[in-house]
Parts: sequence; structure tokens; C-alpha cells
Amino acid sequence: MADLSLLQEDLQEEIDGSLDFVSQDEMLTPLGRLDKYAASENIFNRQMVARSLLDTLKEVSDDERDCIAVLERVSRLADDSEPTVRAELMEQVPHIAMFCQENRPSIPYAFSKYLLPIVVRYLADQNNQVRKTSQAALLVLLEQELIERYDVEAKVCPVLVELTAPDSNDDVKTEAVAIMCKMASMVGKDITERLILPRFCEMCCDCRMFHVRKVCAANFGDICSVVGQQATEEMLLPRFFQLCSDNVWGVRKACAECFMAVSCATSQEVRRTKLSTLFINLISDPSRWVRQAAFQSLGPFISTFANPSSSGQFFKEEECKNTEDRNLAEEHSNERIVDTEDIPTHDVQSQTELPLDADESDFAETLENDKEESNSMLVHSLPETMFHCTSSSESCQEAANKNEQSFDCCSIAVLPAPAPSSQEKPLSDQELYNSFNFWRTPLPKIDIDLELQETAETLDSETQEGEQEVVASASSNVTMATRKELEEMIENLEPHIDDPDVKAQVEVLSAALRASSLDPQEETTAGIGKSVDSQNELSIKDHLSFTSIQDDPVPLINDTAEDIVESALRYIHNDSDFSTNSSFSPEEEKKSKIQDIVPQALLDQYLSMTDPSRAQTVDTEIAKHCAYSLPGVALTLGRQNWHCLKDTYETLASDMQWKVRRTLAFSIHELAVILGDQLTAGDLVPVFNGFLKDLDEVRIGVLKHLHDFLKLLHPDKRREYLYQLQEFLVTDNSRNWRFRAELAEQLILLLDLYSARDIYDYLRPIALSLCADKVSSVRWISFKLVSEMVKKLYSAPPPTFVVDLMNELVETFCRCQKWSGRQTFAFICQTIIEDDCLPMDQFAEHLLPHLLLLASDRVPNVRVLLAKTLRQTLLEKEYFLTCVSAHQEAVEQTIVALQMDNDNDVKYFASIHPASTKIADDAMSTASSTY
Repeated sequence: MADLSLLQEDLQEEIDGSLDFVSQDEMLTPLGRLDKYAASENIFNRQMVARSLLDTLKEVSDDERDCIAVLERVSRLADDSEPTVRAELMEQVPHIAMFCQENRPSIPYAFSKYLLPIVVRYLADQNNQVRKTSQAALLVLLEQELIERYDVEAKVCPVLVELTAPDSNDDVKTEAVAIMCKMASMVGKDITERLILPRFCEMCCDCRMFHVRKVCAANFGDICSVVGQQATEEMLLPRFFQLCSDNVWGVRKACAECFMAVSCATSQEVRRTKLSTLFINLISDPSRWVRQAAFQSLGPFISTFANPSSSGQFFKEEECKNTEDRNLAEEHSNERIVDTEDIPTHDVQSQTELPLDADESDFAETLENDKEESNSMLVHSLPETMFHCTSSSESCQEAANKNEQSFDCCSIAVLPAPAPSSQEKPLSDQELYNSFNFWRTPLPKIDIDLELQETAETLDSETQEGEQEVVASASSNVTMATRKELEEMIENLEPHIDDPDVKAQVEVLSAALRASSLDPQEETTAGIGKSVDSQNELSIKDHLSFTSIQDDPVPLINDTAEDIVESALRYIHNDSDFSTNSSFSPEEEKKSKIQDIVPQALLDQYLSMTDPSRAQTVDTEIAKHCAYSLPGVALTLGRQNWHCLKDTYETLASDMQWKVRRTLAFSIHELAVILGDQLTAGDLVPVFNGFLKDLDEVRIGVLKHLHDFLKLLHPDKRREYLYQLQEFLVTDNSRNWRFRAELAEQLILLLDLYSARDIYDYLRPIALSLCADKVSSVRWISFKLVSEMVKKLYSAPPPTFVVDLMNELVETFCRCQKWSGRQTFAFICQTIIEDDCLPMDQFAEHLLPHLLLLASDRVPNVRVLLAKTLRQTLLEKEYFLTCVSAHQEAVEQTIVALQMDNDNDVKYFASIHPASTKIADDAMSTASSTY
């Protein structure tokens, strides 16, 4: 007992001492407490001082001298020998700087004088933790724009440049280079070019430390994006070439990872001639890790070659209202294509020069736009196999330039085509069909001087007389056997014309057959016109100076009939399921994948990513990276070059790895937008159908964008998927409730795509099934689905659909034997009222009487929800506030009955207005298990 009493006395003394200590602290001023603990030998006390600096500043913020005194003590605390104290202080600096910025009038220049020198000094601290903390603080200060521009130039940048000097510590130098790269985007182009760029270029050539070069390579793209194209090409690209050939594979790998950002900062010419070759070297690098990074960046790098004029992404705001307007647009567009394509350039060269005045400068801009439109229209109208190019990228570029010049000439004069002669057969609607009309507004007509027309006719006749001998000697080589073969193929394909692929093949064969029936003079004239076109170079001044006229109608063919027939036959033999002769040879198949948008070597490497050997030598997930970047590559090439990617896409769609198929499933709707409705129906719909039957991990990608994809299809094709929506209710794992929740969300969007009959017949059973789901989260979304369905059916005739749906809700849920079903009916009614899906008089007539019957339900949870619905939702509507009716009296009587209920919760919600009135809160407060 004596020992216990002594222990109690000692404990009491300690308590008294601590109380005295606390009382002493309370008697001290904020500055006094700061000085007391700052001078303590206990490290934890000094750390506490660093943490409480901001609070101390707020306490003395009314007195400017006290604020300055606190900041002076911060400077003394920065000299603490304990690294943890310095690191703690640096963590508080951004908060203190924000306080100084907000109270700038009372403590001007406080941050610049007291805090910034500490941050800069800690960048070279001996302790790694302190340096890291100061670096993070500096970036936060720059991001929040708390450092003045003058301070950045005079205090921050010189220190960083000094830390990157050759004699600097290795770790400090590496960290300083990283800070310089990260702050470049924050300080802007001017400071970066003057103060950071020269030292950055030196660091790229640091021969002693590869860590520095690796940091420079990893941040190269950020620097390029800041300094712009000129500085990138003049100063940075030579360094980048050196880094890409560095002896250390880690440096080369970093270059491959930032290649896209560097490419975005260069011109198209540099990108095509220099960077593409450099990237090919990285793809064939000896190091597997470099090759792996290069292949991952290949798709993004190809996307930097994208050009709107060649990608085919032109959209027409208005749509054809009926079939007559659609056919008229098709004929009008085809007339313009004929007129603008086959105007020979020898007529253009013979025209007199026109003066270039102010009005014609505007005309020049119009011509540029017309040139792009004509180019895009021609690309879309011709079959894909009619485009040929050599394998080298240089020759592709040359051919592209010649074609562009030819189109430039064509854009000068746009005349309506004369009526077909009696000897020529008028083209059918099917042959004239051009899907481009649905994506593009037809070209506007350009008025031309009549004198120029007369001059053009005269010169054209003279030129034709001079070339008559050449025309006579260049007769067609198409034999009767070839024409007969084409006719037989068309006859065999006619029964299957509903198939989009077959339809495209018939169009190609029809064009080839028309070409073979041309007389030799027309054929050779078209051929010579093309050859002359391809040899002339015209500037924009030439476009304004010359005008060419072509009176004789020339069919829509840009080569000799023999080439057209050969190309068409090759197209059919490759793609048609009905062909029994032969397929492409390897050389022809390689030629079919040639285009002039992207350097061919890059595209070939991209197409090789599906090769199984790549997975063994480069990366096991290389096919996934290929699938991930495929929409970007497709957008770059344009829909006219989709044939280059079609086989690769089909290979990826059937890949054994579900992750590859999942990637495609998540992006198929984006690819559909890029390709357009015709290619989507022919090439993407079969892949889409396959994904619908795939694993749940793949199906979820299709399901998440189901509405986005189906809205792009033809209505008849879209209706076919109504039969398959029910399959989404079945999953590999019944616990995968998120799948069903996503289905409910997509069905809400799909209501706008289908008629009232389709909604009632196909979507209604799915919605009712989801409303009875075991998982509460699925049910909440389903309530919204049913309410939107009621709204849609009410606004669409006939009204019997919505009445039948409401009667089914009553039978299925209101009269359900399970209390959860009756509660579901109350939730649905609450959602319908909140979202104004029905007029209140219709709701009162069809649903309200059944809802009020739940007041006598034996389960309290149902009555609680009824009380909430009536008190918080229904009585807030104007119909029940102003209109006196039998329905209003019935509601009031029900509320009175609920206020006298035996359950306290029911009484509570029937008597007062709780703060929350949302259905989500009701869901959380209502007893309901997840499963």
C-alpha cells in the first residue's frame, strides 16, 4: 500500500508539471512559442515548429512586423542541421507562399526575399530527401504561378544551370536536368530558349554520364513542344539523332518512347524524310527493349502524318430527306466528278494570263478549298484498287504531287456535263451511286468568262488535230474475251446484290465494262490527258491565270481501259467469295497495301505487328499495342486506304488473346465513324457480331458503346440487333452485375433509335427483367430505364403501348407476392413523377390508385417508401397543389393513415419533409441487400 501511494504521488506531480507547462505555453505569444521550440534540442520540437509555421503566420497576420519576424525565423530554421527538420520545412513552403500571395498588400515581396532562396538552396542539399522535397516544392510553386517571372530568370534558372555544370555532383546534375525539363512548359518558350535550351543541348552530349543523357531523352518531347518547330529542327533534332544512336540501350529506349512528341513539333517534310528513317532504325535495334518501345510508339508516330484532306473526315450537316433528293445529289456529284477529272492540262497551258487583283486573291482561297474537295471526291469515287504506287516512299510522294497538280487543274473549271448522246446508255442509279454524297456537300459552281471558254474551245480543237496521229496509233487492247468475262461475272453477282461487298464489286466491274466499251479516240485522249497532267507543275498563280474547258463528256476513268479492267479483275479475284479462279500473288498483295499518306516502310512495320514471330522476338503483347493504335492509323490513312488495314484488323479480331479482342471491342465504334456507313456495314459488322458472342471481357467493350455503334448503321440493319439484346442478360459469371447495369444504361440511349413498336416488343421485357435483378445497383438504373420508356411510349403513337406497359407494371410488381417487387413499383412511380415522364392526370388515372393500395402493405419498408413518394414527390407537383379532385383527396387520406401507422419510420416520413428527396438517397436508406 505504501508503494502504491508513492506511485500515485509521483503521477500527480507529473500531471501538475505538465499542466504548468501547458499553462506556461498559453501565456506565451505566438512568436514566443516559436522561439522557445525552435531553440529546443529535441528534434521533434523543431519539426513541430516547421509544421506550425502557417498557423503562426495566420495568428499574427494583422501585424506586418510580426509576419516579417516569423519569416525571419523561417530563414534561421532553414539552417537546421537535422535533415528531417529541413525536409519538413520545405513541405510547408508552398502553403506559406500561398498565404503570402493572398496577403500580399501587408507583406510584399515576402516570398521572394525569405522563402525562394531557401527553395533554391535546398536544390543542392547533401541530403537526398531534402533535395527531392525542394524539387517538388519548386514545381508546385511554378505551377501555381507563385514565382515572379523576374525571379525565375534571376534566381532559379542560373542556379539550375550552375548545378548542371560539368564539375557538379552526378546525382545533383541528373536531378537538375530533370527539373529544367519539367519546368520548361511552365516558364514558357522565351525563357526556355534563352536560359534552358543551350544547357539542355549540352547535356544531351554528356559523354561521362548516361543517366543525364537518358533524362534528356525521356524529356525531349516536352522541350520540343515548348520551343516550337524552328528551334526543334535547327537545334534539337541533331541532338536527337545522336541520342537515338547512343551506346546505352536505355537512352535509345527513352527516345523511342517520346518519338511521337518530337514528331509533332516538326514539319511534314522533316517527319517524312528524316524521322521516319530514324524510327525504322529504332524498330530494328539490337536491343529487344528498344524494339519493344519502338513498336509501342509506332502507331502514335504514324498518327502524326494525319491530314484532314486525306483522312476522309468530312461531315455534312444536312441529310437527304427522301430518295429523290438523294438520287439528285448522286447524279449532280457524278457530273461534277466527270467534268473536273478529265480536263487536259495542255488546254490550261495555252490560256492567256489573267491579272491578280484583290478579288482574285479571295478567289485563290476558294480554289484551294475546291482543290481539296475535288481531290477528296475523286478519291472516294474511284475503286480502291485503281490507285497504284511504287514501293518506295519517294516515288509515292512524287506520284502524290503529280496527282495533286492534276487535281489543281481540274478545280479551275466545274461545268455541268452534257446530256448523254443517243448512242450511249444512260447510267443507272446503282452505277451512279456514290456514298460520298452522304458525307460531303457537292462542289459549288464557278462562273467562267465566256471569252475564255471560246479560246479554250479553239485551242482544244487545234491540240486535238495535232494529236490525231497519236490517238490513232493508241488503240484499246481489251479483247472481246475480257468483256465477256466481265459480263459473266456481273450476271453471277446480281442475285447477291444486297450484300455490300458484292455491291461494291458490281460497281467496279460495271465501271470496267464501260471503260472497255469506249472508242479508241476517247480512251487515248483520256490517257494522254493524264500523262500531260502528270508532267506539269502549276503554282497558285497558274490556277488564277488559266482556265480550261472540256465539252466532250468523258467517262469517270483516269487510265486506259486495259488497266481498269485488269485492276477490276484483280479486285474481284481477291475479295469476292464467289471467285473460283485465283487469289493475289504475294507481289500483288504487297502492291495493294501501298499508299502515299505514310512512308510505306512505317506502314509495313505496323502491319507486321500481327506476325506471331514478333510476339517471340519483341513483345508478347505487341498485338495489343497494334490494336490499341489502329483507329489512329486508320484515321491517318483515311477510309480510301482502309484496304491496307483490313486484313490486319481481321487478324486482330480473331487473335487468341482476349485482351487484343477486348481492345478492338472498345474502339470499334470510333473506327466506324472513321470508315463511314458503307465500309462499316461490309467490314465491321461481321467483327461486331463476333464480339457479341465472345467472352464477357470482350462483350463489355461492345456493350459500353452499343448505342454509339448502332446509331451509325442503317435502320434495317440496326433492327436485326433487337433479337440479340436479350443475350446480354446472360453472362459467364452471374455475379458480374456491372454487366447488367451497363446494359440498362445503354438501353436508355437506345430508346431514341427504335420505334414504339420495337421498344414495346423487344426492350420492354429486358427492362422489366432488370427491374427484378438481385443487385440493387442494377435495379436503380432499371427504374430510370422504365420511366424513360414510359415517356417515350407516351409521346409516340399509338397510346395503347404506354397503357399496356403501365398495366404490366401493376400486374408484375404492384401485385407481386414478394415485398421487394411491391417496393420496386413504388420506386418506379417515384421516378416517373420526378422526371415528369407522364402528365399528372395520366399518372393519377393509371398508376396512382394502385400506388395508394400499398398503404396497407404488411411490410414497413414498402409503407416507408410510399410515405416518401407521396409526401416528398407527389405533393410537390402543381397538379396536386392547385387542382381539387378525387385523386387529391385520396392522397391526403392515405397520408393521414400513414401518419397514424404503427411504425415510427412511416410516421416520420409521412409527417414532415426530410431534407433529402432523391431516389438515390431513398435507395440507401431502404433496407436492401446487394445480393
